[in-house]
Amino acid sequence: MRLKILSRLAAAVILAAPMMTTSAQASNDLVTDFELDNGMQVVVIEDHRAPVVVHMVWYRAGAADETPGVSGVAHFLEHLLFKGTDTMEPGELSKTVAENGGTDNAFTSHDYTAYFQRVAADRLGLMMTMEADRMKNVRLTEADILTEREVIIEERNQRTENSPQALFREQTMAAQYLNHRYGVPVIGWRHEMETLDLDDALSYYRTFYSPNNAILIVAGDVTPDEVRALAQDHYGPIPANPDLPERIRPSEPAQTAERRMIYRDPRVAQPYVTRSYLAPERDPGDQDTAAALVMLSELLGGGQTGYLTQKLVFEQQVALYTSAYYGGLSLDDTTFGTYIVPAEGVPLEEAEAALDAALAQFIADGVDAEQLDRIKMQVRASQIYERDNVEALARRYGAAMTQGLTIADIQAWPEILQEVTEAEILTAAREVLNRNRAVTGYLMGPEPQPEPQPEPAASPAPATQAEPEVSQ
Repeated sequence: MRLKILSRLAAAVILAAPMMTTSAQASNDLVTDFELDNGMQVVVIEDHRAPVVVHMVWYRAGAADETPGVSGVAHFLEHLLFKGTDTMEPGELSKTVAENGGTDNAFTSHDYTAYFQRVAADRLGLMMTMEADRMKNVRLTEADILTEREVIIEERNQRTENSPQALFREQTMAAQYLNHRYGVPVIGWRHEMETLDLDDALSYYRTFYSPNNAILIVAGDVTPDEVRALAQDHYGPIPANPDLPERIRPSEPAQTAERRMIYRDPRVAQPYVTRSYLAPERDPGDQDTAAALVMLSELLGGGQTGYLTQKLVFEQQVALYTSAYYGGLSLDDTTFGTYIVPAEGVPLEEAEAALDAALAQFIADGVDAEQLDRIKMQVRASQIYERDNVEALARRYGAAMTQGLTIADIQAWPEILQEVTEAEILTAAREVLNRNRAVTGYLMGPEPQPEPQPEPAASPAPATQAEPEVSQ
């Protein structure tokens, strides 16, 4: 049966264009959504191939929703929610999941915080019992704060402080955003993390952790009726937060000046150049520009066949590696970026000039139609194979919906990508690749020390009369 399914998927890759005509057909996901009386949105994604379910609660709140001065509190609270409640001991939730043969975890971004469990389908009610409990009933002590604060500081040490590349990226993002909270790292600035306290955590919790600010995603071997009944029993009694603030972040002003940055670190063995540009994100009902930028990033940086690799690595041999990336799934303006690792003996300035020349040449040459068709086929194939993973399906919907997109937007996305034209890609390139909205960064080793100069020869001493020899 598994081989037959894979065969049908392979055939679908080849025949997909004429077969998929509507949004629902394009995504091919069996999705139902409804809302509880308290405002909690529920999405059910059916996949009955295995008796497994993924249960996820996503909050429309992340690091970019923090109050200035308490950076890192969203991620800090994510850790703290694995402490106890009125009915659960610290660590009991994860222990219960493991005892029932499942796995659980959580993650935080700028735009959302999510908690999930993957278990046998008949354990779904138990997962809802525990997740609903910690939505409103977490119990924290000063000891919890002190212990977990040390944990997140150590996490920053391991992931950021110990990596010059991570520190470089952090500085680049801070330079990219003049006013928006995307310029603040999700894990937080260290000096602010060190002062996070119980009041900071509880203030964020009471503000954002409510059913009317949450999306429940259940994917796997379930039916909408089953999920509705369970959700009403477990989440339905939780009151909405009537004081939930409107989700408005500080807006980014017009960026009219190029920014440049040099970051030096003695641990850097391989210097490189990055360039990030402010770029539009996927918006509800308006995803065409984002789709063009996805294709632009694939055309420029898509592995060995990418335009930048072909030009700079193989033809000109000025680079060891090049790439392009685009983070389109974002609530507010995002970034489009490129980078180049120069070949041995090539200065960073020369590598940057070669990168700029290649980008300009790409726009002048236009899009290779055959390459674009190949990329579209690869994108379609990856979307089809992604459906084999119920957790990936749940994440696709949860991440998109907490960042402002609708189910209709998510289901339309595969076909929007397939319909991108060469003209749309070049238009997006001309608009986004604007140095006045960009940050160019050099990651380098330490400043070379000047060669020590030889000390000047001492002046000859004045001549003196030789002392007479003494003899006996």
